[in-house]
Amino acid sequence: MTAELTFPPGFRWGVSTSAYQIEGAVAEGGRGTSTWDTFCAQPGKILNGDTGAIACDHYHRYAEDVALMRELGVDTYRFSFAWPRIQPTGSGPGNAAGLDFYDRLVDALLGAGIQPAPTLYHWDTPQPLEDAGGWLNRDITERFAEYAGILGARFADRVPLWITINEPMVLTLMGYSLGAHAPGKELLFDALPVAHHQLLAHGRAVQALRAAGASQVGIASNHAPTWPASDSAEDQEAAALYDNLINWLFADPILLGEYPSGMGDAMPGPVADDLAVISTPLDFFGINHYSPVSVGAATGQADTAATDGVLLPPGLPFEPRTLTGYPTTDFGWPVVPDAFGEILRTFQQRYGEKLPPIYITENGCAINDGVSDQRRIDYLEGYLRSLKSAIDDGVDVRGYFQWSLLDNFEWAAGYSQRFGLVHVDFETQERTPKASYYWLQALIAQHRR
Repeated sequence: MTAELTFPPGFRWGVSTSAYQIEGAVAEGGRGTSTWDTFCAQPGKILNGDTGAIACDHYHRYAEDVALMRELGVDTYRFSFAWPRIQPTGSGPGNAAGLDFYDRLVDALLGAGIQPAPTLYHWDTPQPLEDAGGWLNRDITERFAEYAGILGARFADRVPLWITINEPMVLTLMGYSLGAHAPGKELLFDALPVAHHQLLAHGRAVQALRAAGASQVGIASNHAPTWPASDSAEDQEAAALYDNLINWLFADPILLGEYPSGMGDAMPGPVADDLAVISTPLDFFGINHYSPVSVGAATGQADTAATDGVLLPPGLPFEPRTLTGYPTTDFGWPVVPDAFGEILRTFQQRYGEKLPPIYITENGCAINDGVSDQRRIDYLEGYLRSLKSAIDDGVDVRGYFQWSLLDNFEWAAGYSQRFGLVHVDFETQERTPKASYYWLQALIAQHRR
């Protein structure tokens, strides 16, 4: 089956992880407290009371994990730096022990023939910065630029691909608007400054990294088609508003230098000046994609199955609906391969020549079938076929980074959902490659011949 899945020469194959989800060692090496440490300590916030305190113990087992990647055959590893491991208080000089850990990881990757592709920020804000207002406080953009400069100065000579921020929409929506993720704020539309400040921090980080010698810089932003629940004018209008809030609010400012119609008026600060920084040209745009969303006008009876179990507050002008007629992952997300190609073609049509090359910085599924995970293989094959079709139609996609290498801490769902190509026994930390690992290994090997 893989013989028909042929990608262009030079196409990059990788896997993705994030610091809080795999590293553990939250009190080692001078690491400071993050918002996720604080959030996990609050009763009832995480399923089964799980935390990332140990996770996959990657901090101590990174060499084993690099060996798994080398055997898999990937040429790129997307991981994230833990901000509180680099700057325990969110400001000041870099923490030597934290920088040394990532030195060891980067050198191990390069020694295995794998290019590091680090993300500066994957939601683990140093708690002291959150105490000072977090992403609602414009000062965090200065702190983030300082943080980016520290990492650029240390690693730009060895790291060819840099990602500033992971999924700014999710932190805005789940962390500050609905309270389902750290830091647990429930501000609804008053969370919009969080979006602006992340975008501004992104732009300032791009500039700081380039000043330090980084050559390839982008972002990892999650995007998916928004499908109106019906042809009614009410559902169409609700879906269009949702689409702007979830998709284009986080792409238009970067790629067009402007907010979707009317949204700039809700943003703080000198918006025009900030947009000039936010739209600093990128070398690539990273897209994380999982599932499309069906949206209709609010009924007051939202189905929590369509919102990852989050109970939406009353008064919202739109409502995600359960998308029926498709198989689902064990997280309940619909499996719709054609939506993958659709969002990529939409980006090409919307941004044209302003769209830089794309990397798929995340794509994968929660399948809890142990090591015999044929459903994950079916998912990967379907989504990769859709990706290949978009490439054949002219979308410039340079690489695909699967989420995730390892089963890991899945945020509010704790350890209940398994996205990994490698099974992790969280009691013993034993790693066991799954059938999907060997399937992807064969596909990658086919492209190395």
